[in-house]
Amino acid sequence: MEHINLVETFSEFKEFKNIDRETMMRILEDVFKHMLAKRFGSSDNFDIIVNIDKGDLEIWRNRVIVDDNAVEDPNAQVALSEAMKTEPDFEVGEELSEEIKLLDFGRREILAIRQNLISKIQEYEKDNIFRKYKEKIGEIVSGEVYQVWKKEILVLDDESIELILPKSEQIPSDFYRKGDTIRAVVSKVEMNNNNPVIILSRTSPVFLERLFESEVPEVYDGLISIKNIVRVPGERAKLAVESYDDRIDPVGACVGMKGSRIHGIVRELKNENIDVINFTTNPSLYIQRALSPAKITSIVIDEPTKKADVYMKPDQVSLAIGKGGFNIKLAGKLTGYEIDVYRDTDVDNEDVDLQEFSDEIDQWIIDELKTIGCDTAKSVLGLDVQELVNRTDLEEETVNEVVRIIKSEFE
Repeated sequence: MEHINLVETFSEFKEFKNIDRETMMRILEDVFKHMLAKRFGSSDNFDIIVNIDKGDLEIWRNRVIVDDNAVEDPNAQVALSEAMKTEPDFEVGEELSEEIKLLDFGRREILAIRQNLISKIQEYEKDNIFRKYKEKIGEIVSGEVYQVWKKEILVLDDESIELILPKSEQIPSDFYRKGDTIRAVVSKVEMNNNNPVIILSRTSPVFLERLFESEVPEVYDGLISIKNIVRVPGERAKLAVESYDDRIDPVGACVGMKGSRIHGIVRELKNENIDVINFTTNPSLYIQRALSPAKITSIVIDEPTKKADVYMKPDQVSLAIGKGGFNIKLAGKLTGYEIDVYRDTDVDNEDVDLQEFSDEIDQWIIDELKTIGCDTAKSVLGLDVQELVNRTDLEEETVNEVVRIIKSEFE
């Protein structure tokens, strides 16, 4: 009865753990060989026959027949007189094969076998998961949100393998509930206390790269190469692309007809603003493209220090800097240059929209000045400090600082 129950247990493991036949047989053999070696001193002369499908398991011990007084190793040798009890025709030098019944072992040993089997299967599964996801690093996977915690999200893939999406690897505007489907790139796989830990990421530049590969066939086929990607997750991203085929416009192919290809990526990234530009080895042109949509009038590059001074019309400065300074920050990371933006001095006599000073003056101060009709730099300078204080809710110190900043524009 113990024999049958144990074999039924093997079948259950095979069914629920989804272990292939060859691996299951190898695990069974290893477990029983270990048990036999522990009991008999060696398992080299044992044959283990397993038929998982039928639930059959047989153990045969092979011993060489020797003269009655010549037995040195009872496990590997058997006396002729004893062998003849099984078959009278046996002779010295022949081999006796005897079946070892599982019932011959005690209940404690059978339980130990079962526990060892469970341990081996768990070890195999953990190793299998580790190797499987180690090969998936850099690939996009999908899963279902199983649990949402403060610092991370637990995700289950289609095989119920646990994946972790830390808060630091989530786009700030990401919001998930249990049961939601989530897509992310496999970022890191490691063993922690003998357990595989699979870390996902939605903020990695690799995630954006894989999204483009899935949406743009030319990128997937290698006709278009993504040379570099920089991101402020959920806010803005810049990609430099290059085509190996002169007939293909890399930017147009990535964006698609009326933005058809890039729209799906933007939605996946929670409306992240994505700029796709043509890569070039010309640093001046590369920086100019990276600062898009702003237009520059001139640029001075100091190659040894990797610094670039960019000059542009006042109405282009805020475009170059971008919301939160993300545009200029990403342009610098993309090109590898430290970029400083200056208003072109050739336009000194022109008035400047007050909004162009948003990189130096807080937005709430600009809004306060606009409420009294001061929309441009010269309209602010046209009023004295005291009048500006009286007509707004601004402190005199604040007004003085604003005036100083604006005056420096015309000096």
